[in-house]
Amino acid sequence: MISLKVGDLLKYTPTSTVGKVTDIREKDGRVWVKLDFTDLYYDAVNLIPADSSEYIEVSFKERKVSELGQMKSIEDIKRETQEVDISEMMPSGGG
Repeated sequence: MISLKVGDLLKYTPTSTVGKVTDIREKDGRVWVKLDFTDLYYDAVNLIPADSSEYIEVSFKERKVSELGQMKSIEDIKRETQEVDISEMMPSGGG
C-alpha cells in the first residue's frame, strides 16, 4: 500500500475521482481516506497517486453552474429535478 498523508492527491480507481486528502482513519483493519472533492471517505486499497493535472480544485457541491454563471447548491438542483413536468417529454398522438 502507498504511504498516505493529508494533502496528497489521490485517484479513486473505480470512478476516477481525484481529490486532495483531508483526513485518514483506520477502522477494523482498513484505512479510509477522505477526499476534498466529494467530502467522502474511500477505502485506501482503491486509491492510487494522482497527477496534479487531474485535480480540479472545486468541490462536488460547486460543480453545477447555472446559466447566469452562479453556483447552484445541491438543494437547488434537487428542487429543480422535483419540479420537472414530464408531460413535456411524453409522446403526443395516438398509438
